[in-house]
Amino acid sequence: MSSISKLASALHRRDEEPNIQLAELLVAKNDISGISELVSHLNDKGTDIPNDCIKVLYEVGARKPELIAPFLDIFLSLLHHKNNRLQWGAMTALAAIAKYIPDKIYKSLNTILDAAEKGSVITRDNAVKLLITLCENKEFNNDCFALLLEIMAKSPLNQVPMYAENTQHLVNTSNRNEFIRILQSRLTEVEKESMKKRMEKVIRKISI
Repeated sequence: MSSISKLASALHRRDEEPNIQLAELLVAKNDISGISELVSHLNDKGTDIPNDCIKVLYEVGARKPELIAPFLDIFLSLLHHKNNRLQWGAMTALAAIAKYIPDKIYKSLNTILDAAEKGSVITRDNAVKLLITLCENKEFNNDCFALLLEIMAKSPLNQVPMYAENTQHLVNTSNRNEFIRILQSRLTEVEKESMKKRMEKVIRKISI
């Protein structure tokens, strides 16, 4: 039975459980053929099958990134797709494989960051996740942390607390002052008390 026949849309299901189960099956069997079949349907007409395919693919990536890493170029090509689900799904897949092939992801950052700037909140959130992963590699730490700071400086305010919380473990003596400066500058824009408390908590923690 083909992978396509096991998708939620093929089973006339509106929930994602069949797609998650398919991802787990593909991982358990290291089924490259089944994964390749899903990739080949990402540009099908309509949205149901492509949307299900990208869901399965990034769920595979979350479990075993090496299985979807060979399709890096395909995911990059989807970052500006008119179907927003494919766009942010591709960014999710890229974030999943960033630890496995950091060199290739780093070389593609211009495309990735352009999509993050122009795309949806979920697209940008996953681009931030990708940058955090690259920052954990010493080779890319300085460049990628600077890019994270740029994003924090200009992102919609409601995203900043989460970005700060997820990035704080990367703060060190060389980047602490700039990190705090940007957070404090964004604090002047904050009106919601809960948001302010989250950001102030991060500042306090990294100032110790």
